[in-house]
Amino acid sequence: MNAPTVTDPTDTHRRRRDRLRARLDEIGADHVLVSDLVNVRYLSGFTGSNAALVVGSDAGADAIATDGRYITQVADQAPDLEAVIDRACAPALLSRVASSAPTVAVEEHALTVTAWRALGDLAEESGTRLVASGRVVEDLRTVKDADEIALLREACLIGDTALAALVDDGVLAPGRTEREVARALEFGMYAAGADDIAFETIVAAGANSAIPHHRPTDAVLSSGDFVKIDFGSVVGGYHSDMTRTFVLERAADWQHEIYELVATAQRAGREALAPGVEAAAVDAAARSLIADAGYGENYVHGLGHGVGLQIHEAPSIGASAPGTLPCGAAVTVEPGVYLPGRGGVRIEDTLVVREGDAELLTTTDRTFRIV
Repeated sequence: MNAPTVTDPTDTHRRRRDRLRARLDEIGADHVLVSDLVNVRYLSGFTGSNAALVVGSDAGADAIATDGRYITQVADQAPDLEAVIDRACAPALLSRVASSAPTVAVEEHALTVTAWRALGDLAEESGTRLVASGRVVEDLRTVKDADEIALLREACLIGDTALAALVDDGVLAPGRTEREVARALEFGMYAAGADDIAFETIVAAGANSAIPHHRPTDAVLSSGDFVKIDFGSVVGGYHSDMTRTFVLERAADWQHEIYELVATAQRAGREALAPGVEAAAVDAAARSLIADAGYGENYVHGLGHGVGLQIHEAPSIGASAPGTLPCGAAVTVEPGVYLPGRGGVRIEDTLVVREGDAELLTTTDRTFRIV
């Protein structure tokens, strides 16, 4: 597959830091010290396992810190940032800006108690005041830019392609084990161009399909089984997420019934997605249909979640989820009905919230299918 077209990554990351810079007054700081590695990657492009980033009110103060293992990598991935080489990344950056930054915001949710205390001691020595940044970078990540959506779109296409090959090649059939099907699907994603798998692939057959996050075992697929497959790929750090549920060879009336119910609820959830709509109201659009049909107790999770550099990120879509959905958020819609000891159905897509209809990124047919 062709790689998605993206703009100059240096420009992309600079624009993202500028968006964070514009929030400094809001959080009451002169600089923000970013230590969550996912947020560091989002703002700089750097993917090493030890890093911190400082963003100041003046772009000239921006800098990244990492240790000596990554001297070459940080120069390649974050060429527009001054690199500080020090294993104690966050303290090194705090020391660097302390003289010019009366107030520094830190990601308190990403720090251990020990790290928080160490930064506090260092700030006290230098006369710098520390404040909590909150999840300001995660809030910025909620709205995807064009480059992010291009990578998500490619990751979803790889998933669609690999699942189609799995079915067409006859791998999804009685006699196979859940683990064999899962590994074949993962190999198919790599063959189609994935950098990685998004999470451990779920293949759940028969009664196991009633377990929402079942891990594949050596259980053998049998004729008449529901087979629930939840999987995704990673491209350029961005995750896809899709679930489809099949029936092997023959289907019972109860399987038709709950499948069509979940499909109707999933369609209602997709259609409810719109900028400014309360996340809880989107959940209710799907959940009410399942509850009204008498299966409310068998729908045991939220409707969806954000996807991006992490497989689960903001915004959450659930019965108690706060806030509204912004235009440009990438989310899943994945209702399910699970009947213990019998089987279950989940249907999931990844979409981008748009004005008008949401953009559907996962396109595999979601009608009832016997294979």
